[in-house]
Amino acid sequence: MPFADAPAESDTEPPEAADAPPEPADASPEPAGPPPEPRPGTAGPATAPDTGTEDTLDLKLTEELLAPVGRDRRRVAAATGSASSGELLTDPGTWPGATTAAGMFHLVPVVLERDLALISGWMNDPAVAAFWELAGPDSVTADHIRTQLEGDGRSIPCLGLLDGTPMSYWEIYRADLDPLARHYPARLHDTGIHLLIGGVDHRGKGLGTSLIRAVADLALDNLPRSGRVVAEPDLRNTPSVAAFLSAGFRFSAETDLPDKRAALMIRDRTYRDHL
Repeated sequence: MPFADAPAESDTEPPEAADAPPEPADASPEPAGPPPEPRPGTAGPATAPDTGTEDTLDLKLTEELLAPVGRDRRRVAAATGSASSGELLTDPGTWPGATTAAGMFHLVPVVLERDLALISGWMNDPAVAAFWELAGPDSVTADHIRTQLEGDGRSIPCLGLLDGTPMSYWEIYRADLDPLARHYPARLHDTGIHLLIGGVDHRGKGLGTSLIRAVADLALDNLPRSGRVVAEPDLRNTPSVAAFLSAGFRFSAETDLPDKRAALMIRDRTYRDHL
């Protein structure tokens, strides 16, 4: 089954565990903290489920604050011809390349006018569409990407380039500020990743494992406040789940998200040298 993390991807062999320390059990909720402060315009904590995640940050910015942020991002993009860096993440376009067994890999923020046709084509591949659910005219993919580009910087869509050739699509996002945080014990500055491998020539060769490990390490190296990288591939996407395991992620829990039953995968900074 091809790679598509939906947002997920690839097939490979299970990871070696000979020198690895015992993996921390994270499937059970962390001790509950004090009830969260009510967000503006809500009925307060009494209407929200208790997730037991005192270090989860659910940030809601006002329209007055978001408007100048969106204008600044668009001005930078127009001036430079590329997507601007995220205000809540660093710009993955400034991260160094990663050497993999398949070649040199770089992340480049998406420029909608330049990259839409390529990404939309990938989204219409049945193997990808089964998990991303963005098949259809280019406008479907454009709306999905534009929401991120014009947002507040908590999610940055990127192309993955292997030796200069675009071959994958990635979303690097603040998982603790994402709706995902309502479904697992999120920690402040958790970094999330979604991905898909584009062409069939790059699937079924274990490439997904190498790229997932490379991107997770790049995130940990360039986001020092992030203690771990998380992903939530569809539980049915067994090649993707296997790829995350082989890339040093641990299976933490199964979780029901609005659109799928997901495998919560976590790569901890503490254990990155052992897994």
